[in-house]
Amino acid sequence: AARRDFYWLRSFIAGGVAGCCAKTTTAPLDRVKILLQAHNHHYKHLGVFSTLRAVPKKEGYLGLYKGNGAMMIRIFPYGAIQFMAFDQYKKVIKKQLGISGHVHRLMAGSMAGITAVICTYPLDMVRVRLAFQVKGEHKYMGIIHAFKMIYTKEGGFSGFYRGLMPTVVGMAPYAGFSFFTFGTLKSIGLAQAPNLLGRPSLDNPDVLVLKTHVNLLCGGIAGAIAQTISYPLDVTRRRMQLGAVLPDSEKCLTMVQTLKYVYQQHGVRRGLYRGLSLNYIRCIPSQAVAFTTYELMKQFLHLN
Repeated sequence: AARRDFYWLRSFIAGGVAGCCAKTTTAPLDRVKILLQAHNHHYKHLGVFSTLRAVPKKEGYLGLYKGNGAMMIRIFPYGAIQFMAFDQYKKVIKKQLGISGHVHRLMAGSMAGITAVICTYPLDMVRVRLAFQVKGEHKYMGIIHAFKMIYTKEGGFSGFYRGLMPTVVGMAPYAGFSFFTFGTLKSIGLAQAPNLLGRPSLDNPDVLVLKTHVNLLCGGIAGAIAQTISYPLDVTRRRMQLGAVLPDSEKCLTMVQTLKYVYQQHGVRRGLYRGLSLNYIRCIPSQAVAFTTYELMKQFLHLN
């Protein structure tokens, strides 16, 4: 039993380290995305690549990593909670509701994701506030200072949960569409070109599964489509999280208000979908680094 407990701990560490490496790789893209999504007045006239060049000039190279510390602290508990909650929800859904197969995995996955988000949301809030600051105009000196300031100035504990609604609302279609797109691509692919895309499953030679690189490709496409659908909610979340920092915060108090406001002020492309191209670029290195690190860590911690 002891070996099994430590196995849980080791796989959690492997996942956490993989997550941290992946996030650090894409931290500059994340920071630029936050600056663009909420139209930071220093960079609002710039596009994706010009902002990536402008930040180091204005704030030094470390400026690209603003808010990354809070991100690192968040990733470990986020992974652990999601991992544990997923198993628990799966059991409950199977036993209590009698649902199994893909549906119960999808439901458990969504619920686990939402649980992890709620538990680690204040850290996400702090990270966004830190990432939005520009050198020379610091309102927060660091993670702890930001926590204190938000708590005292923005209504105590509830201050940490601004923008939770669009986050949770965005997660359901995101998870649903990822699974749906992936499943559809897989069945079409295997039906149309079984020899090219498929290989017999190792545990059951009669069943065709996708080759690894095709699997990754389908996963990537599924992720991209799901992200595109839920992206306006991501923009809404960032706006609401920045709340007090933005000049127009009183117009962005609820999710619907914020969506309306962004649409009226900036339209679809420059408002609701601003920074989307970054999201696609970010996905590829992030997933690649996460998978590679996870595989390395699995060998390092003897998980195979």
